[in-house]
Amino acid sequence: MDSFLEKFFPKVYRKEISVKPSDDQYCKFDSQTLTLFTSSLYLAALLSSMTASRITRGLGRRMTMMFGGLFFAIGAVINGFAENVLMLIIGRVLLGFGIGFANQSVPIYLSEIAPFKYRGDMNIMFQLSITIGILIANLLNYFTAKIEGGWGWRLSLGGAVVPGLVFFFGCFFLADSPNSLLERDKFEEAKVQLQKIRGIDNVEEEFNDLAKASEAAKLVQNPWREILTWKYRPQLIFAVLIPLFQQLTGMNVFVFYASVLFKSMGFGNNASLMSALITSIVNFFATLVSIATVDKFGRRTLFLEGGLQMLLCQFVMTVSIASKFGTSGNPGELPLWFSMLVVIAMCVYIAGFAWSWGPLGWLVPSDIFPLEIRSAAQSITVAVNMIFTFCIAQVFTTMLCNLKFGLFIFFAVCVIGMSIFIFKLLPETKGVPIEEMTIVWKNHPRWSKYFVEKDQSCEMGKI
Repeated sequence: MDSFLEKFFPKVYRKEISVKPSDDQYCKFDSQTLTLFTSSLYLAALLSSMTASRITRGLGRRMTMMFGGLFFAIGAVINGFAENVLMLIIGRVLLGFGIGFANQSVPIYLSEIAPFKYRGDMNIMFQLSITIGILIANLLNYFTAKIEGGWGWRLSLGGAVVPGLVFFFGCFFLADSPNSLLERDKFEEAKVQLQKIRGIDNVEEEFNDLAKASEAAKLVQNPWREILTWKYRPQLIFAVLIPLFQQLTGMNVFVFYASVLFKSMGFGNNASLMSALITSIVNFFATLVSIATVDKFGRRTLFLEGGLQMLLCQFVMTVSIASKFGTSGNPGELPLWFSMLVVIAMCVYIAGFAWSWGPLGWLVPSDIFPLEIRSAAQSITVAVNMIFTFCIAQVFTTMLCNLKFGLFIFFAVCVIGMSIFIFKLLPETKGVPIEEMTIVWKNHPRWSKYFVEKDQSCEMGKI
């Protein structure tokens, strides 16, 4: 919003209002201070996710989620009352702590309480909630931008206290997952909780499997060191590369800078907010598609289809923007058909992400790790995700200024590489109980050698 830029980032504001349609539209928002405000959240989330791992294992998933909600609410209040950039960044850092704690604990919690047949559906509810938040945020931005006096940005930033408090107080009505209770030697409570979750009294078989997995987990004193050992190498590779690839799709660029991107393309202030609102609606409904299909068609199918869809849209975006903006960034007067084409291409792109790499980027890493290293592994996933979200958020405006329409080519090349990786190396985890996931890796032609060589080394040790 102009009033927000004028108060906190006056140099950006003056540059924005001084840029004429004939000037270079690619570089009008290139400011490291502005991007630091945005990306500081992700750096804080990276750091907090490491601490959250210990809390998740020691105090339970629910307590970690409560900390997340509390941090988020406090950060939102500080941002809503901010009077200078320092207050803005402090608020964003606290929001980042909240996100780090939530991203570390929620996917694990959902995977542990869900029946294995519906684990994908349940876990993607996490991503659905994110898309609902994006939609509400863009709705809020669109209407608060119209408030006279230019203070609408305070409602946009401070309004985040509401979901923070809902999250915090909502956790009082949740019980910890049976896995987490077993991890802390609460056997009777874990069994009762499993009976409640499944809705039946006879849970002996599943409870015994969970108890065995818990006993094995307790033998691991240092999960951070254990996760680096040979037998967890395949899962570790995916815990690092899947969140990395998720960011290299370019989706966060489009979501968090959609209004800036459209504004740079000459859509105007309200038009850019409306375009961002449209794309967030698409994001929400496409996530519903993922919920309906992930446990039917499987993870690999959605990954590959979504990758192809995003690739085609990036090609359309590249050609369209290159033809109008060129390398000078001067589009002249943009015709209506062009604006419609760009919005449609971006919507189809966002839909492809929202039913593939978006939810699966959280689902698959939470699927593949055994209990003894699950919290540490989820922290790695969150940390890698936030590292690259921070990096991309920090350099996006500079990349747009220097690469121009080549920015879309950069992300298209990334999508090609990650799709090949998924096709060749990712085993299908659909319908596999989380306690039996090791079998999937042992049966995969690429990863089985890790388990064979491990077994052979054990035999040699016995000899």
